[in-house]
Amino acid sequence: MILVLDFGGQYNQLIARRVREEHVYCEVHTALSMEKIRALRPEGIILTGGPQSVYKADSLLPPAEIFNLGVPVLGICYGAQAMAHVLGGNVAPAQISEYGKTEVEVIGASELFKGVEKKSVAWMSHTDRIVDVPEGFIVTAQSRDCPIAAAENPARKLYAVQFHPEVVHTVEGRKIFANFVDLCGCARDWQMSSFVADTVKNLKAKIGGGKVLCALSGGVDSSVAAALLSKAVGKNLTCVFVDHGLLRKNEAAEVEAVFSRFDLNFIKIDAGERFLGKLSGVVEPERKRKIIGEEFIRVFEEVARQIGAVDYLVQGTIYPDVIESGLGKSAVIKSHHNVGGLPDFVDFKEIVEPLRLLFKDEVRQAGRELGLPEHIVNRQPFPGPGLGIRIIGEVTAEKVKLVQDADAIYREEVARAGVDKDLAQYFAALTNMRSVGVMGDGRTYDYAIALRAVLTSDFMTAEAAQIPWDVLSRTANRIVNEVKGVNRVLYDCTSKPPATIEFE
Repeated sequence: MILVLDFGGQYNQLIARRVREEHVYCEVHTALSMEKIRALRPEGIILTGGPQSVYKADSLLPPAEIFNLGVPVLGICYGAQAMAHVLGGNVAPAQISEYGKTEVEVIGASELFKGVEKKSVAWMSHTDRIVDVPEGFIVTAQSRDCPIAAAENPARKLYAVQFHPEVVHTVEGRKIFANFVDLCGCARDWQMSSFVADTVKNLKAKIGGGKVLCALSGGVDSSVAAALLSKAVGKNLTCVFVDHGLLRKNEAAEVEAVFSRFDLNFIKIDAGERFLGKLSGVVEPERKRKIIGEEFIRVFEEVARQIGAVDYLVQGTIYPDVIESGLGKSAVIKSHHNVGGLPDFVDFKEIVEPLRLLFKDEVRQAGRELGLPEHIVNRQPFPGPGLGIRIIGEVTAEKVKLVQDADAIYREEVARAGVDKDLAQYFAALTNMRSVGVMGDGRTYDYAIALRAVLTSDFMTAEAAQIPWDVLSRTANRIVNEVKGVNRVLYDCTSKPPATIEFE
């Protein structure tokens, strides 16, 4: 395995994903002691980015001993600066900060850059830079504003890059990770089939004859989690589907129709009025997420008491949920209802998250290994808080219906045009903006709907999809004519980063 030491960057789980793409198992940890690091017996170590400055007194730094373990160590951005600082180099504020796509030039021979184009685009995000490399290091890459964009000490197997090879915008990033895996001598034998078998085995051992309650939304993540638990504990699993009134149009009926045919205990709870009541007057996104997350737990607790003693609550938490909710000192981008949205007290022995180490495409692979049908495995992602975070500002029943109708039209037109198969996620959101319009001979003052569609494999980064104009035009025309209360339709063409895929 390769160990990723987290220093609070936003792309840390993406680093793990890049390693796994090389079929090497990878774990992310924060602030580990040397004793724990040695116990993990990593074949390589990666130091992540982070928001701090290495020369400040309160900054997190790796233990110096890791550079003497004899295994390759790769420092990325802050991790590169931390490596340089601990080993006697010099790090200082950059005269010119770099953010975004930057041309990086490889200079001289480099083990890490073997087969990499001499000049290519990489993703930069830093305000500090390495001014002097430690003894024994050679500079291996540079950019216009960063004379030391990469450095290495091949004798000690130490490598440092100022840019982010894990981000899709770094053209040669995957090749760099492949080279690092080669330098680590990893076997490249980690497969999804082994993950499924090991997870089922571990769940059986952990849960035994305990009763399990699964939060089933009908989405990919919760469906695969339910399948894993069903394989592990059988009829000791009860799946609860909560209709919180914030689902897509007709979705509650569709989910019930699909899962009522499965060989499991299935319970549907209609709680739309309850959730809307809790959200009344709330406009702050994080507060909405917390309210929805806590109310989910309270509903599950009530169901658990009705059906008898329940020991475990299962959730379909995946890696992107974890990183965006904040890992260690990582920046909290948004709390996911099944991570950062949980209340302090939960009336279960333990929460089980069998997919916590997987990315979205890995979850789909696991679903196939478990024999789930393709129409479930390939289902478009839908956030736990539902339309509550696709409605900017206060959530009301009127707004929910409005965005449901607009979203249904959008999905229908995209599917009719045959472009849905290329999209990772697409939906309509209701902005909190009203503007003047004219319909017929009358003046309107109504809401603007924003359409979103993205291309991504891991949901940690994404590009806005270029939907054909005729599809967007037809969709906009239908929405303003068929959805009362909307007189304007916008298209979001922002990538992630800097935006997130969802609006809140």
